[in-house]
Amino acid sequence: MADGFDLIVVGGGNAALCAAIAGAEAGARVLVLERAPEAESGGNSRFTGGTIRFAYDGLEDLLPLAEIMPEERRRTDFGAYPEAQFFDDMARVTQNRTDPDLCETLVRQSRSTMRWLRAQGVRFQPIYGRQTYTAEDGTQRFWGGLVLESWGGGPGLVAALTARCRRLGVEIRYATRALGLLMDGATVRGVEVQGKPGSSGGRAAIPAAAVVLATGGFQANTEMRARYLGPGWDLATVRGSRFNTGDGIRMALAAGAASHGHWSGCHAVQWDFSAPPFGDLAVGDQFQKHSYPYGVLVNAEGRRFLDEGADLRLFTYAKYGRRVLEQPGGFAWQVFDAAVAPLLRDEYRIRQVTRVRADSLEELAGKLEGVDAAGFLAEIGAYNAAVRSDIPFRPGEKDGRRTEGLAIPKSNWANPISTPPFEAYQVGCGISFTFGGLRIDAGGRVLDELGAPIPGLYAAGELVGGLFYFNYPAGSGLMAGAVFGRLAGTSAAARRNAPRGGAADAPPAVMSA
Repeated sequence: MADGFDLIVVGGGNAALCAAIAGAEAGARVLVLERAPEAESGGNSRFTGGTIRFAYDGLEDLLPLAEIMPEERRRTDFGAYPEAQFFDDMARVTQNRTDPDLCETLVRQSRSTMRWLRAQGVRFQPIYGRQTYTAEDGTQRFWGGLVLESWGGGPGLVAALTARCRRLGVEIRYATRALGLLMDGATVRGVEVQGKPGSSGGRAAIPAAAVVLATGGFQANTEMRARYLGPGWDLATVRGSRFNTGDGIRMALAAGAASHGHWSGCHAVQWDFSAPPFGDLAVGDQFQKHSYPYGVLVNAEGRRFLDEGADLRLFTYAKYGRRVLEQPGGFAWQVFDAAVAPLLRDEYRIRQVTRVRADSLEELAGKLEGVDAAGFLAEIGAYNAAVRSDIPFRPGEKDGRRTEGLAIPKSNWANPISTPPFEAYQVGCGISFTFGGLRIDAGGRVLDELGAPIPGLYAAGELVGGLFYFNYPAGSGLMAGAVFGRLAGTSAAARRNAPRGGAADAPPAVMSA
């Protein structure tokens, strides 16, 4: 369009930047509208560790993506994560509710999208430490299907994608909030924004042939959390961006888009109880506390309330924040002894941590703020007596070392809390993103209530509904953002030559590297 842009992307995180890059590669003139100022830009992606889940069949699939030295290849078992396992994990953690078309697109496109990201300048490295354990033969073995992370974590990912956008001539306007969609009948023709660069803050209309919404979920909107997630969720801490308040979802619904997915569900983790109300870029994701499988969690009554060893952390951490929020006072304490302390992740060693230490369980009980000391001591006594210590402890895999006879079992990694000194970490609920959102097809086209594409409107990232229910396989969020961002940007760019009459969009294309 001579009087505007071919494509406007609303949002500034991983999904948005992938859409902008794909659109520009397809020949479109692209504008990115980022609500946050540049210093806080990047959406939730800036707050992640940069781990990304994708299907691969072995080391040969990893070599084009990451620089892996010959010595690393000799001493490391990178394993494999075939598409079939990715499908199984998505089905299992979502209780078979994941949208089959979206899930198939995510899984089938994950490998080629990783190669595409690498071609855009995103660098990856193996996740040694957090995702490996040392086998009996001294080999480093990866577990859980996660092997690579972006250099520099989430900030590094956003920086690489932003740099690529600039090389392609994509215009990025920071501190510019999209207020609504410009409509020509049922066709989207642009975006209304708050203010112009250098203006005093008035409204402006920016025309475009197509719009991609990638503004994240509604997790930073207190009212929407309480309305859709339920009582108590207005008290949760937001792990990431304070700007993800559901703007894109509301704009699309007002334009006739269909809602989809688990609107009362979200990704929520155990988060330091004293963390600030929104994410802190200086700390990043280090307020998380993810070594709970090696200890026990107790609530204000001193009681355990979940199976800390039900599965690998990658498949439980995103649902256990909800369980903590449901406890009296909305908090819990993670308790460890000296035998497992060396296994705790780096996030337990940051300065901003709510921690107590003691040389005896009785002393520790008196330091657990808000916890019934007698109840705690009785619970730990019962737990210690129930541990099957005859089963070998293997921290890097599901080892079957369990408890017996408890109402709430621990299915793996059960060790007595018996070796001093003891330490405990207070956690609350940190919400990452919400699961409910817009209905799209496999090409990123936003659908209306009758299942028809809304001409000119596309979506990607956390505001897409239907992929995740109840839970989430670690690393699949960044992958979904990249897959559907790329597809949406490519499909949207094709509309730059669409007639003014608003012809229907072409069917989505299958992307390959």
